[in-house]
Amino acid sequence: MNKSTRNEASTARRRRRHFLKTGGASLAAMTLSSPALLNPGAAPAKIRIGVVGGGFGCSFQWHEHPDCIVEAVSDLRPERRDRLAKTYNCSKTYNSLEELVKDPKIDAVAIFTDGPLHVQHVMEAMKHGKHAISAVPAAYGSMEQAERLFETVKKYGLTYMMAETSYYQQPSISARRFFQEGKFGNLFYCESEYQHDGLESLYMENGKRTWRYGMAPMHYPTHCTAHLIGVTGERLTEVVCHGWGDNDPILQDNAYDNPFWTESAMFKTTLGHGFRVNVWWKGAHRGCERAEWTGDKMSFYAAHPNGLGPVIVRKGDQTEKDDAGFIRNLPNFEEYEQPEWWKTDMLPEPLRHNSGHHGSHTFLTHEFIDALIHGRRPTVDVYEALNYTVPGIIAHRSALQGGELMKIPQYIRPA
Repeated sequence: MNKSTRNEASTARRRRRHFLKTGGASLAAMTLSSPALLNPGAAPAKIRIGVVGGGFGCSFQWHEHPDCIVEAVSDLRPERRDRLAKTYNCSKTYNSLEELVKDPKIDAVAIFTDGPLHVQHVMEAMKHGKHAISAVPAAYGSMEQAERLFETVKKYGLTYMMAETSYYQQPSISARRFFQEGKFGNLFYCESEYQHDGLESLYMENGKRTWRYGMAPMHYPTHCTAHLIGVTGERLTEVVCHGWGDNDPILQDNAYDNPFWTESAMFKTTLGHGFRVNVWWKGAHRGCERAEWTGDKMSFYAAHPNGLGPVIVRKGDQTEKDDAGFIRNLPNFEEYEQPEWWKTDMLPEPLRHNSGHHGSHTFLTHEFIDALIHGRRPTVDVYEALNYTVPGIIAHRSALQGGELMKIPQYIRPA
């Protein structure tokens, strides 16, 4: 593990302990003992991974990582199975995840199957002694799924990681560094938005409904919640959420009884700060996955699809008069040249190339493999994953109740 990665992981652990002590522990919590990670002295020379899911599963770089071998791939559909085999230059294929996890040569499984199946498939992998990384969300749409995932990791003592891209977006890495260096001062507010008009194109395939058909926006919250939790370590403790829908047939008849195209939530954090989240599937907007971090000394705005940014605003000493004649501070406004962190020694040299979702995929690939090799927790472990995911489940409940204020369960890592 290189110096940059060690420093970032160490700082993140200290930060999380601090915030849990200052507020999160007062809420009802579910805890588990520290999982038994791989013994670094006994770790295999390379992690042998099985990759399941020939759609999104082809978007990672397991075959390029110097400490990883793609042992086998699987998908229920032959054409996707063939795509996986070609992507990872892997000749061993299985017809299903249930067959793949029985392979004794496999150490870990990368699960990129349908969202509602993530927990079921992680359970199946761990039942056969495999570590697991899954696509988002960690649990889909219910506290029952969240609790099953949590209890599975507790029971088997294996490593789980959620492949949350927003944690490793290039602006998120910058924001995390600004925070660790104290440049924000008091980071008292954050906004995040995931706007994705046109998802209906994924709702049907070969005349049949897919799992995405009519899905609730806040059941897919982690691209936003990671923007704050993954930067400051704060937890989300309560929420008010409002949704909007129309008379579209998709909203009148779907497996989730979801009446909303868009959901907008205001969360309260363990430090009493505000965090606004928009997840929108429809509307006259440009589409984005971005955030804004606001402090009393400095603010950072990730690039906006309407053409502004990325920019930094610093509190200034000069003043000006507004159009009503009142005196106000004149902040310093500067363009920010976003570093391409994937070019740096944060990654092994073979992974230093651009990848999906703002350059995050190579980071996710490296983080999971490196955590297993060195017997440490991954950045987005089961605690982080559920603290990213569960707030959205509760937010959707709030929207269904007309914006009722609701408390959010906390997943607190033991000291």
